[in-house]
Amino acid sequence: MKAITWHGKHDMRCESVPDPKIEDGRDAIIKVTSCAICGSDLHFYDGFMLGMESGDIVGHEFMGEVMEVGKDNKKLKVGDRVVVPFTIACGECYQCQRQNYSVCERTNRNADQARKMFGHATAGLFGYTHLTGGYAGGQAEYVRVPYADFAPVKVPDGMTDDEVLFLGDILPTGWQGAAQCDIEPHDTVAIWGAGPVGQFALQSALLMNPKQVIVIDEVPERLEMAKARGAITINFKEESTVERLNELTDNKGPDKCIDCVGMEAHAPYGIEHAYDRAKQAVMSETGRPHVLREMMYVCRPGGTVSVPGVYGGLVDKIPFGAAMNKALTFKMGQTHVNRWADDLLHRIQEGQFDTTSMITHRGTLEDGPELYKTFRDKKDGCIKVVLQPS
Repeated sequence: MKAITWHGKHDMRCESVPDPKIEDGRDAIIKVTSCAICGSDLHFYDGFMLGMESGDIVGHEFMGEVMEVGKDNKKLKVGDRVVVPFTIACGECYQCQRQNYSVCERTNRNADQARKMFGHATAGLFGYTHLTGGYAGGQAEYVRVPYADFAPVKVPDGMTDDEVLFLGDILPTGWQGAAQCDIEPHDTVAIWGAGPVGQFALQSALLMNPKQVIVIDEVPERLEMAKARGAITINFKEESTVERLNELTDNKGPDKCIDCVGMEAHAPYGIEHAYDRAKQAVMSETGRPHVLREMMYVCRPGGTVSVPGVYGGLVDKIPFGAAMNKALTFKMGQTHVNRWADDLLHRIQEGQFDTTSMITHRGTLEDGPELYKTFRDKKDGCIKVVLQPS
């Protein structure tokens, strides 16, 4: 079969690889009908994600048709259409019983590596670092899905791939980013990043009826999309984020702050950006935490900082004293997709979410390597890339 594979920084290839096979009775083999390039895929594309190996099949946002099921899989049958959550969960362990699916205790088959890095193992993830299991990803013609009798979400008749594809990652990620904030009617919510996750965090936050939602970014097309959805927007290249946020909140700061950027944040200040890029280049820190610093500084005392954006290891110069003295609450993590999936599927059906308009670029797997670059560089108004393997 064909798949997109990683061979080092900025070296993505579409090549022939062995077809996946059933390895366990709970498995399923999925023929991929749609997959997407996610913002967090750019972290290994840019060479900042630890634990990648040359030849890894990438991609964690995908859906398709069930082609084969293991002997113990009673949930799925051949022909079912499913969206596959990017977090691999067993549904049975201590954490899964508490709906903490992104920290499932059983699915990371490289748990020893993860413990050395993080102290404890987290769940397996599709198409990502070997610290999360090294599972083959979904930017491929076929995928083996382990524990497929639990996580995959069946697609109701009549719904298109475009309507439901993002249920596997960026929609529940944006929703969780907002839900972690416990948004109330008097709140000002500030969202850093107007990419796909930021757009879904914005849609989610608006459904929770805050006083106002402010979105910060530098890309005009993304800011225009956020503004059209009802956000107040700040282009940090043109004005001070801190000053504008204080102006919009009577100098009190936003109540709830959401980081939809992650480890490759751009700072408008030359010295800070150069410092982080230099440290990242020699791997003395793995992330550029400008957004984290700014949120801690500007968030209202007693406020909440939510972090759905991905960080891979170490960050530097974090103003933890500000966070502690201001009594800020932090909530973060990879997404517990199955905690939210059923509710979000109903909301899509009811028209509460626009899941299709942010798709700006399409292609095949062969187009994928070039579209990685287009997405990374935000060329041609690129907001979201969807690939059809067939």
